[in-house]
Amino acid sequence: MLARAIEETGLPTVTVALIREHAQRVKPPRTLWVPFPFGFALGNPDDPPFQQKVLSAALGLLSENDTPVLAEFTEDADAPPVLLQASAAQADAANRDGDPADEVTALRGYYERWVDEHEGRTMVGLSGVPQRQFRGLVRHLQAFAAGEDATYDRAPEGVEPVRFLRLASDDLKAFFMEARFSQRPDDHDDELQRWFWSETAMGSLIASVASRLAEQGNEQAAWGLAR
Repeated sequence: MLARAIEETGLPTVTVALIREHAQRVKPPRTLWVPFPFGFALGNPDDPPFQQKVLSAALGLLSENDTPVLAEFTEDADAPPVLLQASAAQADAANRDGDPADEVTALRGYYERWVDEHEGRTMVGLSGVPQRQFRGLVRHLQAFAAGEDATYDRAPEGVEPVRFLRLASDDLKAFFMEARFSQRPDDHDDELQRWFWSETAMGSLIASVASRLAEQGNEQAAWGLAR
């Protein structure tokens, strides 16, 4: 949205995106999607030649006038599939043994107030599951983390089970963050991340889902969830 506002002044922009679905929803004028972990927008640190490739690919989009454009950077940076924020969650946090579905219910009013105050804008919606049905979505994630099947009968047609887990987790994280913004508008990002991963049962659940994905050999999907 900021990129579109800047372009209205006559300055062309390029965005590097780490989450393709967010770029598809927001539609910046020119976007390069990169398949790297959060914190590695240009690939691994201390690798100037590779980072220059990413920058060149991004700046090359400035020649595109038929916008919006969403291009894909196809090279893999071989970044380690680490669990970023989730790996820092504290095991002794007080609320991690609670019920994440109950947390959803408790936060719903704050989330809906956030949406009302922002004219309907929200990052929730990638999974296609209405937020009023998130308790059922939580039960699905719990079942998967416990070793059951990854299939969800309300998933959009054509979406693979592992990809749906990613979209569902992104929706739940966005729901929690926007609700928390409504509760604590002065909190900084690091405080929000620490709260989610260290103090909520939902953070614990998503970390468990990511761990099971990693055990199945889906390391890239795992870090996509737990970041």
